[in-house]
Amino acid sequence: MSTTPSLAAKRPSTLRGGHLPKWAPWAIAAGSVALGLGVSAAAGLHSSVQWALIAAILHVLGTYVIAARVENRRQAKDRVVTSLVWVAFLLAVVPLASLVWSTVQRGVKVLDVYFLTHSMGVVTDAETGGGIYHAILGTLEQVGLATLIAAPVGVLTAIYLVEYGRGNLARAVTFFVDVMTGIPSIVAGLFILSLMLIFEMQPFGFAGSLALAILMMPVVVRSTEEMLKLVPNELREASLALGVPKWRTILKVVLPTSLGGITTGIMLSIARIAGETAPVLLLVFGSKFINANPFEGAQASLPLYIYQQYGSGEVTAYDRAWAASLTLIAFVMILNLVARGIARWKAPKTGR
Repeated sequence: MSTTPSLAAKRPSTLRGGHLPKWAPWAIAAGSVALGLGVSAAAGLHSSVQWALIAAILHVLGTYVIAARVENRRQAKDRVVTSLVWVAFLLAVVPLASLVWSTVQRGVKVLDVYFLTHSMGVVTDAETGGGIYHAILGTLEQVGLATLIAAPVGVLTAIYLVEYGRGNLARAVTFFVDVMTGIPSIVAGLFILSLMLIFEMQPFGFAGSLALAILMMPVVVRSTEEMLKLVPNELREASLALGVPKWRTILKVVLPTSLGGITTGIMLSIARIAGETAPVLLLVFGSKFINANPFEGAQASLPLYIYQQYGSGEVTAYDRAWAASLTLIAFVMILNLVARGIARWKAPKTGR
C-alpha cells in the first residue's frame, strides 16, 4: 500500500501564509495615537491637528510594515489603502463633529420655548430676551414659495431633457442648467434686485423667494434628470407597446418609478437654499417684527438673523446667533432625514 496520500495529508499547505488577527487594526490605531501623543509632547506641539496628522501617518506606515512582515506585500498594500480610506473619513467627520458640538454647546444657552415663540420686537441687540419666531416664519414662507416655483419648473425641464429633448434646444437648455448650477448666490440676488429697482419696488419676502428659486432650479433639474435616466427603457417600451400615449407613459410609469429619487432631490435642494444669506440680505432686508405677508414689507429669515446678530458685536446677540444657528442646523438635518426616509419608502421593491 502506498503511503503517498498520508504524507500529502500531513504536509502543510504552502498556499496560506500568515494572517493578522481581527483586532490588529485597532491595536495599530491605538498604538499610533499613543505614539502621536508622545511625539507631540516631546516636540512641544500643542495643536490637536498636528498630533492627529502624526498619528495618521504612523498608522499608515505601521499598518504597511506589520502587514508586510506577517502577511505579504500585496496584502499590506490592501491594508494601507483601507487605512487611507479610514483616515480620509475621519478627516472629513472630525471637523463636522467639532462644528456641530460647538454649535450645540453655545446654542443651548438661550434656546428654549420662549426663544422659538417670540420675535425681537423692541428688544435691542445688547439686551437679553427676544427670539426667532419672526425669522422662522420668514424662512418657511420664503423657502416654501421658492419650492413652489422651482420644483415644478425643474421637474418639467428634466422631463423634457430626458424624454423629448433633441437637437440644439436641448443642448442649449443643458448648457444653461450647467451654468446656473455654479452661479453665486449674490448674482441671483443682484438680478432680482435690478428688476426691483427698475419697477421701483421696496424689499419684501417674495423677492428673496425668487432669488432662492433661481438657485434651486438647476439642482432640481440635475437630480430629477439623473433619476429619470435610471428608469429602465423596457418599462417605457412595454407601455408604448400597449398603445399608451407617451405623455401618459411618463405620468403613470416613469414618474412613479422615480418618485422617491425626485422627492429626495427636491428635499436636498431645499436644504441647500435654506442657509443662503446674500440674496436675502439684498432683497428682504430683515425686520425685528413679525411679518406674515411675504408680498409686502421687509421680512426676517434665519440666515439673515444670524448674520445681523453676530455682526452687532454684543455678547447677548452672540448667544442668540448661536441658538439660531443650532435651529437652522436642526431644520436642515430634519429635511435630510425626511429625504432619506422618502427615498427608502419609495425605493423599488426587490424580491426573489
